[in-house]
Amino acid sequence: MARIFQTPVAPLFPLEGPVQVLLFGEAPGPLGADKSGIPFWGDRAGLVVYRALEAAGLARVPAEAYADWDGARLKANGLVPIITGVALSNAYPSCPTRDGQTFKAPTDRELAGPENLARIGQELTLAASRCPGRLRVIALGKRAQWLFQRIEGAPVFDLVTLPHPSAQGLLQAAPGKGKGLRLADLQAAWEARLEALLSM
Repeated sequence: MARIFQTPVAPLFPLEGPVQVLLFGEAPGPLGADKSGIPFWGDRAGLVVYRALEAAGLARVPAEAYADWDGARLKANGLVPIITGVALSNAYPSCPTRDGQTFKAPTDRELAGPENLARIGQELTLAASRCPGRLRVIALGKRAQWLFQRIEGAPVFDLVTLPHPSAQGLLQAAPGKGKGLRLADLQAAWEARLEALLSM
């Protein structure tokens, strides 16, 4: 397995124009953003995120990126997304790990540390300064939801939460823990729901 870099992944904002939505994942994935340096870019869960962004007209993704969805290869091939109207980030800025090889969920202490809270506050302030109305924050997963329910002193924003788009997140959130349901159907429904939220 490839080594986890743990390099902080900067948020991705549009080069110009307004920001209506700030989309937060939990943390950069070990095979995706940890290697590409771009939120969700190459992450397993990021595949449905970028498809929903494209369907909502908020992203342009090179077609060849979907054919080789891997953070290191996307970076090596110079493939990057172009976004408009939305900004992307993570509740925790680097891929959390205990051994440098495997992913672990960020802890409460890591998420609620002063440095991380200050970073989140700065990103919210920047997004709000570019939002012509009230900023909407979409948090993906329980850890991101937990963090945003504890943010204080930031610009006012509307919070919407979705299950994490990983297989585990989708199955846990599904009725009956997904018994009798196809993962592909859960992913398609989640993608459609995110697209609808982004298009509001």
